[in-house]
Amino acid sequence: MNSFQIRLAAFSFLSSQRIIVVWLSNKCQKHMRCPFCTANDTKVIDSRLTNEGDQVKRRRECVSCKERFTTFEVAALTLPRIVKRDGTREQFQEDKLRAGMIRALEKRSVDSERIEASISQIKKQLASCGERELAANVLGEMVMTELKTLDHVAFVRFASVYRSFQDVSDFTEMIKSLQKQ
Repeated sequence: MNSFQIRLAAFSFLSSQRIIVVWLSNKCQKHMRCPFCTANDTKVIDSRLTNEGDQVKRRRECVSCKERFTTFEVAALTLPRIVKRDGTREQFQEDKLRAGMIRALEKRSVDSERIEASISQIKKQLASCGERELAANVLGEMVMTELKTLDHVAFVRFASVYRSFQDVSDFTEMIKSLQKQ
């Protein structure tokens, strides 16, 4: 196993009203438990890659009760801790990343799928950096790079807060640099 811990997250969709979430890891059980009768033996009927190869979708059938259900398996990588400007450390929080990007993209016509793809790209960069800790400014630069590809107005909004613009000249410099590109 690599330096990062891999866990498989299996989401069992029973119906449109109920969702059961089961976390599997290399230390847990070897078989997927049936969400209907809790039998330990299920068989995989069909497997497909989804979400650009980041997930495995499996159609399963319980050997005991013959009920069928679907699971989605994704690798949950350990992402680095974020070292803030004041020196405090905290776990990477995808919700904070998403909230900041959505705030910058507010009232802009950017498709939510593109936003999620950008968030996934940032998470892949964080996972592949191989560091246990990462300075917050590095994460901020990753966000600005992604926002620049999504929407220039959102990029300037985020940069104005992130880089603490003090007056109009900071804005004009940023806009001029965007126009040159």
